Amino acid sequence: MFLSRVNPTRFPPFVASRRLFSASASAASLQQYCTEKPPIKPWPQRLFPKRLVSMITQQQNIDLALQIFLYAGKSHPGFTHNYDTYHSILFKLSRARAFDPVESLMADLRNSYPPIKCGENLFIDLLRNYGLAGRYESSMRIFLRIPDFGVKRSVRSLNTLLNVLIQNQRFDLVHAMFKNSKESFGITPNIFTCNLLVKALCKKNDIESAYKVLDEIPSMGLVPNLVTYTTILGGYVARGDMESAKRVLEEMLDRGWYPDATTYTVLMDGYCKLGRFSEAATVMDDMEKNEIEPNEVTYGVMIRALCKEKKSGEARNMFDEMLERSFMPDSSLCCKVIDALCEDHKKLGKEEDAMKIVSMAVMNGKVDKESWELFLKKFAGELDKGVLPLKELLHEISVS
Repeated sequence: MFLSRVNPTRFPPFVASRRLFSASASAASLQQYCTEKPPIKPWPQRLFPKRLVSMITQQQNIDLALQIFLYAGKSHPGFTHNYDTYHSILFKLSRARAFDPVESLMADLRNSYPPIKCGENLFIDLLRNYGLAGRYESSMRIFLRIPDFGVKRSVRSLNTLLNVLIQNQRFDLVHAMFKNSKESFGITPNIFTCNLLVKALCKKNDIESAYKVLDEIPSMGLVPNLVTYTTILGGYVARGDMESAKRVLEEMLDRGWYPDATTYTVLMDGYCKLGRFSEAATVMDDMEKNEIEPNEVTYGVMIRALCKEKKSGEARNMFDEMLERSFMPDSSLCCKVIDALCEDHKKLGKEEDAMKIVSMAVMNGKVDKESWELFLKKFAGELDKGVLPLKELLHEISVS
């Protein structure tokens, strides 16, 4: 069985090769942030952990936030840090990618006396923030060190780590961690874990193995869900195999799962990328027949495809439909439609349509420098012909 095959090398060699949260570097690295006087004025006479968390959260300057944390713990009479204060500063620092003080503070937290009781959310935030910075190796080490802080790892931290590995395109490690999750970590995968494995396999274009996982999920006492099927469907779409993608859709329906807007949008996107717009439109019609409302992503996929094919009129009509349904396009989509209409404006008289879109975007705060400059460049001396004169547009830009 696919899920039961275990690689003899359980974990990559880097996991045990270097230590994270070393106490030896802790004091030296934090010393530069310590102050003898309060780092901000006025400094509260009475300080409780909840107040300190608020001070750290609201502080925009990362260095100052750390100084506030350290001064409170070392110099404020009677104040003692707790899990919440550590969590607030560690989240703020890791989000800002200030990882050196993070590792020093984690060493302090681990060695605190009396011991501070930690929660798993702290480590989930660290896993995620290290991963966003591309430091997936550190995320793996953090995951392995969670028990050192008296915290039991759960499937939540495992799933967070797997998502980090997918974001960093380490699909092989996703499979290795999944296979060893119960034996090595005492964690039983749930359907979200299985979906992450399916996603990793599809990302590496191994859809056949992803399908094997789908077939074996019931043997784990779990039921594949809509996300499982949509992920595999998306894998076939990425490969350009629309026939197989349609078969997945049919299987999904046969097993009692009804596609949502995301499933339909993935299928439409595949047809659009292959230039098969009539089939994409058919999927959108099927979507509405099944009483599934398109969302802003659905409209964005279709509108961008129509603009790419120079079908500015159809793009404009769908753009209007999007607005009628109260979906607000982002500036990138506005820019695409404006560009398509501007290309046609001399031969087809589409300048008025483009002016309407710019006007609408201005009114809703969606015009950015890129789309505004594109509009000016395309229309040059013909700007006063449109629905909203240039002077009024400029006025709206200046006050928005």
